[in-house]
Amino acid sequence: MNICVFLSAADLDDRYTRPAREFAELLGKGGHSLVWGGSDVGLMKVVADGVQEAGGRLLGVSVDFLAATARAGADEMVIARDLAERKALLLAKADAVVIMVGGTGTLDEATEILELKKHGKTEKPVVLLNTAGFYDGLKEQFRRMEAEGFLPCPLTDLVFFAEEPVGALAYLEESVGTR
Repeated sequence: MNICVFLSAADLDDRYTRPAREFAELLGKGGHSLVWGGSDVGLMKVVADGVQEAGGRLLGVSVDFLAATARAGADEMVIARDLAERKALLLAKADAVVIMVGGTGTLDEATEILELKKHGKTEKPVVLLNTAGFYDGLKEQFRRMEAEGFLPCPLTDLVFFAEEPVGALAYLEESVGTR
């Protein structure tokens, strides 16, 4: 399975890097491929290293203005002309999506896939990996959106919230039928 991971390229502390590394190792050992933003810095590098060291493939999609930080040792690397093209290529290459900790770029990518699911334009499973409670506030906001009628379908049809990496991958494998 090609698993797209949306996440930060920032250098982060162990409470975020340890679970990301754990997920990456599970992904690689499971014979899956990482589809990611192509960067070889920060948390993106941690995940790419973990997948590659565990035997998984790396399919990167960088963007023109970040090409200098693209990972040289990826199995495949595409350079998109802008962020919109990058998101489209990432999603086109993916069978499933995991949203890890990140900033505004990660939120942009997350809302894009959730909008596509909401409108029936994709059925790819989406997991929000809530490392160290990072997305507790967002989870509460989504629940409020659902309760107050802003979502046309149940929240559980859009996204699965996982607290640990093993639960995230198990959900994806079960959803896609590789388990």
